[in-house]
Amino acid sequence: MLERSRLATWGETHLQHFAVSYDLPVVFTRDAFDPANPTFADALRRLEPAKRHRVAIFVDSGVQAAMPSLERAIRRYAAAHAGAVAIEGDIVVVPGGEEAKTRPGLVEELLGALSARAMDRHSYAVAIGGGAVLDVVGYAAAIFHRGVRHIRFPTTVLAQADSGVGVKNAVNAFGVKNLVGTFAPPFAIINDGAFVDHLAPREKRDGMAEAVKVALIRDRTFFEWIEANADALAGFHPNTLDRLIERSAKLHMRQIAEGGDPFETGSARPLDYGHWSAHRLESLTGHAVSHGEAVAIGVALDTRYSVLAGLLPEGEDERVHALLTTLGFTLWSETLARREADGQLAILRGLREFQEHLGGELTVTLIDAVGHGVEVHRMDHGLIGAAIGWLAERQV
Repeated sequence: MLERSRLATWGETHLQHFAVSYDLPVVFTRDAFDPANPTFADALRRLEPAKRHRVAIFVDSGVQAAMPSLERAIRRYAAAHAGAVAIEGDIVVVPGGEEAKTRPGLVEELLGALSARAMDRHSYAVAIGGGAVLDVVGYAAAIFHRGVRHIRFPTTVLAQADSGVGVKNAVNAFGVKNLVGTFAPPFAIINDGAFVDHLAPREKRDGMAEAVKVALIRDRTFFEWIEANADALAGFHPNTLDRLIERSAKLHMRQIAEGGDPFETGSARPLDYGHWSAHRLESLTGHAVSHGEAVAIGVALDTRYSVLAGLLPEGEDERVHALLTTLGFTLWSETLARREADGQLAILRGLREFQEHLGGELTVTLIDAVGHGVEVHRMDHGLIGAAIGWLAERQV
């Protein structure tokens, strides 16, 4: 009787395990809104092939400015595929760049647009734009009705090669990058190479930093391919750029599927090589240094640190520095040398923010060979300072 009384008072735990399976289709194409191209219509019909699907379309303001005929092309496509596509309301223009992730009230505006169109969980929120616009529209789609179907059209090299093929959505808050967000795999991702053709040189270059990053930690052969094709990439040769995007995207997809922690429940951020300083550098410069530029600097910094820490052979840091310079990156910012009132380098706060994002033990990815990442749980501030000094000495 005593045992039954204790059970009733203290409760009993029953642990029920369940798993959820996701499909993540990523299509590599060109001219997705050419009526002869079935890619978009096929994506909508993937689960319900006979249905006419309702879509709300959101377009990056930068894409709209660069491609003023895009809306007409989208509506012409919808008319040609009227059995599959029904566009609800006007196409919504979303401010591009980091403004999308920092502007107060924008998420509520997007939720209002979805509500005004009576979108439901079998409808589609379609985002066409750079990584920031994909993030904010993806976040709104993930929390509206606790998730409406979301299709991404990444339009930058950075988004097509990296951020746009992930499962994260986030906005900035309280001065911290990506503080608020969700993990919500999109229904489909359509990488259309024609969007890249319209980018300014700086935007084309930005995504190459993430390709170098993933090659350094996952694929030596890919890194050597980038080296061999560096001049063509620096000249933005379309076919070469398409190949870089596809290989980088597939490496990121493989990490999501096979890395064991797609929703980052642990303490590691295995694909964020060079990012602890990059995110802080973006913040310190008010995003005057773009994400890709900051990643290039962060990768060069952590590669030199890997040498100083005895992980990586001497000379590999020079090799990485030379490649990033050939691609057109400036691997220095005076902000790296900025100090706080207590004399500490301001960039070092990025380590604490990096740890706080996931919690648990500090976990930073470094490399012990080109193509092979390793995780460490401590970063020596003196060696970081020495690595920054090394970058300063190599200013062009």
